[in-house]
Amino acid sequence: MSSETLNLTLRVWRQNDPDTPGRFEHYQLNGVSTHMSFLEMLDVLNEQLIESGEEPVAFDHDCREGICGTCSLMINGKAHGPDKATTTCQLHMRRFNDGDTVTIEPWRATAFPVVRDLVVDRSAFDRIISVGGYVSVNTGNAPDGNAIPIAGSQQEVAMDAAACIGCGACVAACKNASAMLFVAAKVSQLAILPQGQLERSERVVSMVTQMDDEGFGSCTNTSECEAACPAEISVSNIARLNREYLRASLCGRD
Repeated sequence: MSSETLNLTLRVWRQNDPDTPGRFEHYQLNGVSTHMSFLEMLDVLNEQLIESGEEPVAFDHDCREGICGTCSLMINGKAHGPDKATTTCQLHMRRFNDGDTVTIEPWRATAFPVVRDLVVDRSAFDRIISVGGYVSVNTGNAPDGNAIPIAGSQQEVAMDAAACIGCGACVAACKNASAMLFVAAKVSQLAILPQGQLERSERVVSMVTQMDDEGFGSCTNTSECEAACPAEISVSNIARLNREYLRASLCGRD
């Protein structure tokens, strides 16, 4: 074995369906290139399992470029693994050592039920977006880019919030499985900009209500969500969410 390959023991969560109890299974994977991404390593594992007549491990992936937020895994107890501001698909096997045991689990949250193995149902996020993540615009041609002047500092804060990829790492890392950072990012990006003012009050109340209905936990300000977020969304957005919700509650939703 060269210094650029690893022999690993993988401790992988296997679960046939939402109603069947899950369990950890151990797999030995040898000759893993340190140049592989974590998902490429899982591809190799699945090839090995298929060749031996076993069921491959189900896991989510799409763009594999750190943009879509699909590749959501707990790796050795950390959302997306050991690297800060990194999604699972951006994590490379050089971060591990020869002989390591790597534990791989799905997100653990009531609002994210396991579908199969490492795949969870994150449609709760979609429902939160659908009740408030929009702005009213005139139909027809796109407006001129300079038609609405926006201060640079205002635009930067809004775009920082809009960087959220909806992966759910904030929920997985939170001891209460809170979705406050996700909702705060989506509320903030629209509340800051002039285009989002028309539904400003209605939006925050609807999204917070839907978040609670989905069964997410409450925020207790431990900031684990920010530490786990691959887009480095700031918890200052949660403070803004609280202000927006209080404003809407006191001033009405009209």
